[in-house]
This record gives sequence, structure tokens and C-alpha cells, in this order.
Amino acid sequence: MANQGHFQSHYIPNTPEEQEAMLATLNLQSIDELFRDIPDEFRNPYLQLPSPISEIEIQKELSDLANKNRILNSGASFLGAGSYNHFIPSIVKSLITRGEFLTAYTPYQPEVSQGTLQVIYEFQSLIANLYDMEVANAGMYDGATSLAEGVLMACRVTKRDHVIILDSVSPLYQQVIQTYCQAQGITINLNSPEGLSPSENTACVVSQYPNFTGGIEDIAGQSTIAHDCGALLVVSTNPLAMGMLKSPGEYGADIVTGEGQPLGIPTSYGGPYLGLFATKQEYIRQMPSRIVGRTVDTNGKNGYVLTLQTREQHIRRERATSNICTNEALYALASTIYLSAMGKNGLRKISELCYHKAHYAANEISKLPGYRIAAPHPFFHEFIIECPIPVADINRILLSQNILGGLDLGRPPFCESSSANLVNGMLMCVTELNTRQDIDSLITALSEIK
Repeated sequence: MANQGHFQSHYIPNTPEEQEAMLATLNLQSIDELFRDIPDEFRNPYLQLPSPISEIEIQKELSDLANKNRILNSGASFLGAGSYNHFIPSIVKSLITRGEFLTAYTPYQPEVSQGTLQVIYEFQSLIANLYDMEVANAGMYDGATSLAEGVLMACRVTKRDHVIILDSVSPLYQQVIQTYCQAQGITINLNSPEGLSPSENTACVVSQYPNFTGGIEDIAGQSTIAHDCGALLVVSTNPLAMGMLKSPGEYGADIVTGEGQPLGIPTSYGGPYLGLFATKQEYIRQMPSRIVGRTVDTNGKNGYVLTLQTREQHIRRERATSNICTNEALYALASTIYLSAMGKNGLRKISELCYHKAHYAANEISKLPGYRIAAPHPFFHEFIIECPIPVADINRILLSQNILGGLDLGRPPFCESSSANLVNGMLMCVTELNTRQDIDSLITALSEIK
């Protein structure tokens, strides 16, 4: 604590007098009391750092650590659950690593950054078309936080504070929604898709399409049930599945969110990713983040401007619809390039390859003694296998043969989900990168496990 005064004088803008006034307002005696909820042993832990080494030594150490990574062939992975291994055209990396794109950040003087704004405008247009919605924004963090923001938006629109989440929604997404809602007095209830029963207090029904276990649910029916009691339908949608499935907009969804990672973004150990968010025109004022619009300047030329800026960076905090403060423009660019390069036919081809390869794999696995496909509903490219022995043991055997198996549903929080609550359940994912040889190798490996 000897350097506390020095630290404060250099880096904290408020004066000691101002700090005393704030503490008095909060009825606290010291700044330390602000952190009393954090256990003592975690406040200022002693860091057992090694002694410094030279640049040559650190390069060798990092190289040795990197060499411990197992490099799998692109088609040897069957792991999904929200992060998917898809083909990325080489043009995506070639363009987004150009200096003018790679170094760009939030355009604080946006009208000067016409190139960045045009990219965002094109991105919004593509996502709105993909989801068949009227407007889309740019700047959401990822699929989980986009869905949580959609829930908060639905509560603002309906002026209600009860939310129903279908238990087929990703358990990880459910946790993020709980985190967003817990301090705002919003009540959350879990319902099964079959037992959906909203009331007049329900702000929204939250669904996933395809759902966490890959199933394709009756979104049209959910939309009707929600709207009959004045609630909104908020759907988290895999954008790549839109190449062959009906869009949520066609089913009457009010707010559509999604994870943009399948659209030209590598898995990257889980991030950074890209959040997608679209809605109906009538709800645009409650939409979080920002919207870029196209206009005409005094010379009659096209120009791009920030049409809607509801972030607390731009307007008064109490009027902001979100505290999202950064911009995923680089990955929005990546997805824009990906969708442009693939086109409608390419996107449909990728979706169909995922669908047919997944069904081929499920059909072959179902023939193996001791294995059962737990997929009573139609599915896209993910399905659950009930295995004869613990999934952790199976995955260790598969990894020894250079195959990355599926998600172990026996691990928390997945084991807490009623939609995936199986003994020795594995969530398997198949994409266009899995060749028939890859799938057959998986089948052979599974068949040899006793």
C-alpha cells in the first residue's frame, strides 16, 4: 500500500477530496470497503513470477509450448456446440489483413471513415437478407451476448419483466442471459418446447434454431404461441443453416440474433467472434449498438453515416440501450467477404453438405452395437449419440487416433440441461470439411471401442 498515493495521483483523475465525498455518499469509510465482497485471499494475491530471461530464451520457451499442440487435419474434428470448423476462402484472410482494415477500430469520426462505414452497411444488408428481417445492426460481441441483448430489448419493447427460455437453448447462452438479467428485476423461467405456455406478463419467448442439440424446432408454432399473449419471439439462429432452412423472419420472429463465427471466422480457441442482431423496423429505436445508413451528399454522391447510435459512448447513459463499447468491424468485414464470395448458391451448397454428411454419419453410427442416436426430431448438422462407455474415455481413444470427438454432455453446465440429459451423451458435429473418409475413420474407431 506504500505506492497507493503515487498510483492515485498519476492515474486516478478524481482528487482525494472528491473520493472522500463519494465515500460519504456511499456510507463507506474507505475505498477498500468497495471490494469487501471479494475474499481477502483474492484481492492482492502474491504472484510467483519467474525471474526475467532473454528474448532468445523466451522464443525457445514459447516454441516448445507451441510444439505441444496437436495439429489435426481440418476434417478430423467432430466438435461443435457453438463453434464450428468450416471452410474459409483464402480471399477472406487476404483482404482483412490489409493494413487499412486490420488497424481500423471504432470510427469515432465515422463520416471520415467512409470505407469502414460502407463495409458495415453491406454487412447489415447481408444479415438482414439472410435472416429475412427488416433491419440489422453491427457491433455486437458474440452470439451469447447478442441473445442476451435481444432479451433486454424485448423487455423494453413490451414493458414486461418475465422471460421464458426454452430448455433446448444452449446452457452457455442461458447463463449469459441470467447474468444480464439478474440485476434488472427480470424473472426467467425455463420451459420445454412442448410445454411452452407464456402468460400476459411474458415479455418474450427465447428459442434457438437449430437448437443446442442440432434439432430443428417448430419456430412457426412458437411464434404463434408467443404472439397470442403479446410476447415477442427472440431466436438465436445459426446463419449458415439459412442456406437451406426457412429463415426466422418467415416464421414471424421479432428479434433474431446469432453467432457469426460460421461465416468466415476461424474457431480460434473460442474467440473473438461476431454477434449478429436483426429485428423489425417498428422496434428499431430499442435496438442496441449502432446502425449505418446510406445517404447522398451535397454533390449527389453516395455517403455513409451512423444513422442510429444508442450506445452510451454516443448518448446519455440513462438513455442508452446497451453498454456495448467496442466494434467487431474487422470480423464483420470477414463475414461480408465470406458471404459475397460464397454467394447464394455457395451458401446453400455448404449447408446441404453439412446436412447430408451429418445424416450419413448418424446413420452409420446407429448401426454400431452399443450406440444410439438420440435425435427424435429433424436435425441440421449436430446430433446426440448415446455411447456405451463414458464420453471422456471415448474422446481419449479418438484423440490417440488423431480424431477430435464430440462434446461430452456429462460435463457441467451441459449435464444440467434437460434437453441433453443423457447417460454417456456426446454431441457430435459434422461440417462440409469432414470427408467421407474422415467419417468412415470415425465409425471404424467407434466400432473398435468395447
